[in-house]
Parts: sequence; structure tokens; C-alpha cells
Amino acid sequence: DPFDQVEWELRTANISNEKGDTVFEQNDVEIPAKWSQLATNVVVSKYFRGHVGTPERERSVKQLIGRVVGRIADWGIEGGYFATESDVDSFRAELKHLLVQQKMAFNSPVWFNLGVADTPQQASACFINSVEDTMESIMGLARTEAMLFKGGSGAGSNLSSIRSSREQLAGGGVASGPVSFMRGFDSFAGVIKSGGKTRRAAKMVILNVDHPDIREFINSKSDEEKKAWALIDAGYDGGFNVPGGAYDSIAFQNANHSVRVTDAFMRSAEANGSWDTKAVTSGDVVETFKARDILREMADSAHLCGDPGIQYDSTINRWNPVKASGRINSSNPCSEYMFLDDTACNLASLNLMTFLDEEGEFQVKDFQRAVAITILAQEILVDFADYPTKAIAQNSHLFRPLGLGYANLGALLMANGKPYDSDEGRNVAA
Repeated sequence: DPFDQVEWELRTANISNEKGDTVFEQNDVEIPAKWSQLATNVVVSKYFRGHVGTPERERSVKQLIGRVVGRIADWGIEGGYFATESDVDSFRAELKHLLVQQKMAFNSPVWFNLGVADTPQQASACFINSVEDTMESIMGLARTEAMLFKGGSGAGSNLSSIRSSREQLAGGGVASGPVSFMRGFDSFAGVIKSGGKTRRAAKMVILNVDHPDIREFINSKSDEEKKAWALIDAGYDGGFNVPGGAYDSIAFQNANHSVRVTDAFMRSAEANGSWDTKAVTSGDVVETFKARDILREMADSAHLCGDPGIQYDSTINRWNPVKASGRINSSNPCSEYMFLDDTACNLASLNLMTFLDEEGEFQVKDFQRAVAITILAQEILVDFADYPTKAIAQNSHLFRPLGLGYANLGALLMANGKPYDSDEGRNVAA
């Protein structure tokens, strides 16, 4: 048993705020002796389930890894992934080994949810959700995001399908526009803690550069930032995640904002040409601007508050690997997952420094085996995990999006004396 190959010790997991006040503490938790105190604090506070001080509370990394590996192995048996009982035993042992030795880690929802009774078995970290220009769809998106955040995942959406505040409603009156709905989405994200824990939800909002409300979108976050400065000057706390503080009192603090630009827009900016925004409902030109003015507003806003980011729609869809199945409109909050609407991606990461032997040589065969075991586990997760909508479940089973990355590339290069900016460094990364 891989747990028997590890030295264990009892520790206290303790987290304090900037004022020195204890915000989390659990005593006598069983942790591998070579794990850092930081790893201890993160794992115990974020991933142990049950209320602290109750018999149901997890108190050992053995319990945490055991329930995750147990659930994946049981699903693998159910799905016919293993030819023999011996194969199952080997898979369990190898997956346990990777996790307890910190050679690999799954994305947070796996740790939050798998093997926990009466909890949706949500296992993917990254979701991309579609939305249509109807109140039912817009409110449906709010519900879907809420359930995703509750399970510890992040979500992204392109809101360009929602008619602008310069267009009329079918029954009379003027539409609210996507930025007004963003306020509601942002408030929900702020209230719902990710995975039921203390971190906030992660969210991406995107608008196309030809949407009539694009300038309102570009300046939405920087305008709120100026309000925060005024509140800080008036004596409100300027810390983040402070109840009643300056940033808790303004909008758009729970989402990343990105503008989708096209080659045509960038060429117009380059040539100092004009740019038309077009009505969502009819495609008619609503307003005409200088493309450079829009790009300058994006730069000014990003310099002031960090948002909006920029996504290159033409390039993204040239590189779309499934063009026949649809276009790529959106990404997850961190943009490492860029794919079709109504899809999800399960992530895991390999710790490169744990594959060095005592002489500092990288163990290629061990690394290859770890990749194989991790991908097998992720494939099982795709099949049996829970999804918030039927469309996402169907697309997950159809496209099977997985993300297997690595951590500590920089440390690996430094350990071997290889500069980042060298052929040797690039070859190691490749």
C-alpha cells in the first residue's frame, strides 16, 4: 500500500488573516511528514469534508485520497475499464502513489466532491456556458453558474447574443443589455463560495467588439474601480473580500472581462480606420467609431484595473480543432480552456520536480507512466461525473475534453542549470 511507504505525522493546520486573527484551525491532522505546512493548510482547510469538531470531519490525508481514488476505481469497474481484479488493484495503488507523493494533483472539484455522500459528483474545473437572447435563457445561465460555483468550478460565457441596450424588446420598451445582467451574475458569484469554502467563484465574461454595448462593457470595471477609490478615501477598508469594504460594495469584482476582437478590427486599428457596432437582432449598423479609439479605451481601462483582457476570435477559430461542430465563442475564467459552448474540461497537473532521481536526472519512464495513469483516471471521470445541464453532459461524453498540465517547469530548469531562454530549456519544456 503506497500509504505504508510514507512517514506520517500529526500537525495543526492554521490560517491567519493579515491582522493575525485565526480564520481556520484544525488540530491533530494526519499528514505525510515531507509535505509542507502550506500544503497542509491548503488541503485541510479546502478539501477535508465535514464540519470541524464533528466526528464526520476528515482528519487524515489517507481519508481524502482514499475517497477520491475509491470513487474513481469503482467507476472504472462499472465502466468496464479494467480486464481483471489485479488491474483494479494496480490502478488504485499507482493512483494513490501519485497523489500521496505529490507527483500529481487533480483540479479542485475532484477533491471537493468525489466520494462525498449526497453531493453532486462534479469533477471538472472549467465550464463554458451558452446563453440566448431570452429571459428564460439568461436566468437559466444564472442558475447553471450558481450550481457550478457551489461545486467548486469556474465558468465562462460570451454574452454577445444578448441584445444591446440600444435595441427594442419585442413587447415594447428598450432592452437592458448584457452589462446590466452582468451585475446580477456578479452578485450571485460573490455570494456563492466556491465549493462551499471561503474562496470566491471564478467567472469569465466576454463581449464581441462589434456589440453595440462594447464601450460600456470596456469601461464597466474601471468605472467601478474609481468608486472603490472614493470609498477608500472616505474611510472604507480597501482590502479584498472584506465584508462591507470598498471592493465588497462595487460591481464586477468576481469576474474577468475580455473583449473578443477579430482580424478585421485589428487591421482597421492598424490603418486608423473606422469600426461599426451592429445590432444583435437585425445586424444593422448602430454606431461607427475609430477602431483605435476602442483599442485605446481597452488599454486605458486595463491599465487602471487589469480588465478587460483581449481574445483574438479569428485566430482562435482558425485553430478550432472541431470546426464542423461549431465555433469557439468563449473560454473559462483563466482562458487555458478555449472550446465550444456548453462544454467542460477536467484538469490535472504533474509535479515535474518529483520525477528527478537522487542524481537529478529526470525519470522519463516514470513520467510517461504517470501520464498514462492520470489520463485513465480523467477518462473515467468524464464518463461518470455529474454535469449541470444535459447539453454539457452530452458534449463532455462526445468530445471528452481533458487538460493534463505540469507544475514546476521553472524549478526543473533551475535545478539543471538551464536558462529559460535557451534551446536546452525549450527542448526540456517541449
